[in-house]
Amino acid sequence: MAGKRRGRGNHGHGQQQQQAAQKQKPGLRRQALREPAAFASSQGYEPETAHEKLTIAQARRGTPANRPARVYADGIFDLFHSGHARALMQAKNLFPNTYLIVGVCSDELTHQFKGYTVMTEDERYEALRHCRYVDEVVRDAPWTLTTEFLKKHKIDFVAHDDIPYTSAGSEDVYKHIKEAGMFVATQRTEGISTSDLITRIVRDYDIYVRRNLQRGYTARELNVGFINEKKYRLQNQVDKMKETVRTVEEKSKHFVYRVEEKSQDLINKWEEKSREFISNFLELFGPDGAWHVIQERSGRMLQALSPYSSPRGSPSSSPTRARSQDSSPTSASPSSSSLSPPSSPSSPKKGTRRSLKSASVYSRHVQ
Repeated sequence: MAGKRRGRGNHGHGQQQQQAAQKQKPGLRRQALREPAAFASSQGYEPETAHEKLTIAQARRGTPANRPARVYADGIFDLFHSGHARALMQAKNLFPNTYLIVGVCSDELTHQFKGYTVMTEDERYEALRHCRYVDEVVRDAPWTLTTEFLKKHKIDFVAHDDIPYTSAGSEDVYKHIKEAGMFVATQRTEGISTSDLITRIVRDYDIYVRRNLQRGYTARELNVGFINEKKYRLQNQVDKMKETVRTVEEKSKHFVYRVEEKSQDLINKWEEKSREFISNFLELFGPDGAWHVIQERSGRMLQALSPYSSPRGSPSSSPTRARSQDSSPTSASPSSSSLSPPSSPSSPKKGTRRSLKSASVYSRHVQ
């Protein structure tokens, strides 16, 4: 199983070996990206040729394509997170040609030496198999690495952070690996760990219990008593009511805001239209407006078409009429009018006829 990942044969030493290793490395990574990493064989790694242990200097110079540096990293990997993945990435990139083997401890060993886990060992195995930096997974890995285990899997180097790991009655379980020159250090990722994640869950226990009850989990599955279940469900109902009230308030605020915005726009439009109406009215009916100009022009036109008539009793402006009035009998001298006796309405007198006749003769003579 491990032999399928070894690649092509030897192409020489030195620079040619390093170039061949770099060419083969992307192929191995592509294979790891296409499918989960393989589980280690129970018989261990069996190379086709003699396996000679590498030194760190040899591994850093680059190894042949068929002889990658076999690096081992172990751990619990409970609640697999970015800190785990980053440590494995560092282990994978320690050397130009690296085959990364990851050991995962079983539930029995973990509960004995560290404590209870959230994920089962099978879940933790599968989580590691689907990490793109991992080439092989060792199930039920030992808590302390023995010489037999290192030889069985032909491990060249062990990768872990350099902080002494106190466990199983030892001040540092990697002390003998460091003394043998097989230890390569990686850096821890600060701010993230399985213990931190569990602390967050414990701190917000009520929130997570209420959320899972809301999602359909039973109180027995969550290990919650009858009274606490009723309390959590009541709190969920109260939160729903609060959320509903908050939603209604937000919608009402939005509605009021829109009404105010619309009313303000309407008022602005009214003001604009009123200003426009007043301006048009003043332009039409103002002192200098078009209506005043039209009235003045119409008055002048009427005066030009029909002259101003003279009042009663005033002298006539027509010379013909003046001459006729001067020659008429009524305009005679007062002596003549006073000498003539008043005429009788029934029978005019002889003097009157004579005066009328002489007046008509005079008028014909003047004309």
